[in-house]
Amino acid sequence: MEPFTAVTGPAAPLLRANIDTDVIIRVERLVGTTRESMGAHAFEIWRLRPDGSEDPEFVLNRKEFRGAPILLAGANFGCGSSREGAVWALAGMGVRAVIAPSFSDIFRNNAFQNGLLPVVLDETTVRAIAAQVEAAPGNARVTVDLERQVVIAPDGSAHPFAIDPARREALLAGLDDIGLTLRAADAIAAWQRADRAARPWAWPAAPQQRT
Repeated sequence: MEPFTAVTGPAAPLLRANIDTDVIIRVERLVGTTRESMGAHAFEIWRLRPDGSEDPEFVLNRKEFRGAPILLAGANFGCGSSREGAVWALAGMGVRAVIAPSFSDIFRNNAFQNGLLPVVLDETTVRAIAAQVEAAPGNARVTVDLERQVVIAPDGSAHPFAIDPARREALLAGLDDIGLTLRAADAIAAWQRADRAARPWAWPAAPQQRT
């Protein structure tokens, strides 16, 4: 997982509430589509017209926001089904952080496990940042700094955000739950050796393979 320290770039304003995972990635795309190629299908029900051409009015099709690493969204982002593919699709299109007033719990957990940072700011602040972005399209830049736990708006104002310390540490190190566990591999192995000596009956020998 790529470590997350800070990201600076355009922030695409998609200030709709209750954007669900079926909108982010259609369920049929979860079959026969590799994780690496899901970004091409992100938001396709909004991004594409019925004939398959791009809708120029959709914010992520606009030149200034194409490939934006930051997404500004409405409340309850990522609601709906628990598909992890929604996070893969966002990451595949270049999104590293989503700033919203609230997130679905399952989406938020999936995001942390895949190196995408969900940032909670109040709705008034999110809309104020979006207004600054729209006032200078193509030129406005937003910074999400995980080390300092702050969002820097285009006007230079700083907006602190809260994050669980363990989640922050994992993102900074680029580790998911498995990676964090493996950092204690030596301690785990030592415990196993001690427990095997103390309770050999709990550690049955592996069955021998037939030759």
